[in-house]
Amino acid sequence: MMNTSRTASPHRRAHLLAAGAAAVTVGLWASAFVSIRSAGAAYSPGALALGRLLAGVIVLGAVCVVRGEGLPPRGAWRGIAISGVLWFGFYMVALNWGEQQVDAGTAALVVNIGPILIALLGSRLLGDAMPPRLLAGMAVSFAGAVAVGLSMSGGGGSSVLGVVLCLLAAVAYAGGVVAQKPALGRASVLQVTTFGCLVGAVVCLPFAGQLVHDAADAPVSATLNMVYLSVFPTALAFTTWAYALARTSASRMGATTYAVPALVVLMSWLFLDEVPGLLTLAGGALCLAGVAVSRSRPRPGATETAAPDAVTAQLPASGPSGASAQVPATATEHESEAEQA
Repeated sequence: MMNTSRTASPHRRAHLLAAGAAAVTVGLWASAFVSIRSAGAAYSPGALALGRLLAGVIVLGAVCVVRGEGLPPRGAWRGIAISGVLWFGFYMVALNWGEQQVDAGTAALVVNIGPILIALLGSRLLGDAMPPRLLAGMAVSFAGAVAVGLSMSGGGGSSVLGVVLCLLAAVAYAGGVVAQKPALGRASVLQVTTFGCLVGAVVCLPFAGQLVHDAADAPVSATLNMVYLSVFPTALAFTTWAYALARTSASRMGATTYAVPALVVLMSWLFLDEVPGLLTLAGGALCLAGVAVSRSRPRPGATETAAPDAVTAQLPASGPSGASAQVPATATEHESEAEQA
């Protein structure tokens, strides 16, 4: 009994730290939507993405130097490169561009299929379990996201191009997350985030000329908002995301991001004086309720049907990384600890 108590305490501490990291990520990503409204009015989609990533690389690189972090191991580079291209690079440009073509409600509706795609890809490629609570929570949260999106839709402000761009952004987001998960079993959280951000910045280098042009004409407030996006929603939030992802499944982390629409509604209310309607409030409440359900654990006497845990998860050649890759047993052990805490 004494040994059980001693081992349970570190497990619970690890679970709480991962949950706290996920909460920081969700809060900062929600705040990004408020800042993007200012920065996006002065910077083109590609320039804004490049500016965020370059400043993020500087911040993360400085932290790496202080902590003495070296280059990631060779086995981690495939996942880092894929997540850098898809998530840090393509996703940011496509989302910035898409949100200029459609209203905020339509963008929210389309982009929020991302967590569903993460769950499907995670189950297929990483062997993630799909317990009923997770599926039910995601269904509730998606219904809430639909309600928020409908309440925010302006009508007539959408285009086929914008919808396609938001859809591509959602697919890139899901593919980037699933590719990043195995890399976290081989390299540190800071290495995966820093070099993923660097890869994304390299992908966005063709927009360097546009960034220089936009920065010369942009108001100080827009540039400051871009710096904020670089330091907090990019450098800090992507690091806390990777920390939490390394200690749980991609599917569960994807479901957690359904809290973002609810927080965006709250922040818009507090900082932009945009009073939400009843449908918006109800949708936000559903988003939060679904996240609570998806992250809850069964009672001690209850059981849930889930796929059996594997010691290793195999990425087939057709996966995001383009070749097979194995997740070390330590990564699965982290997931088990977080579930048992």
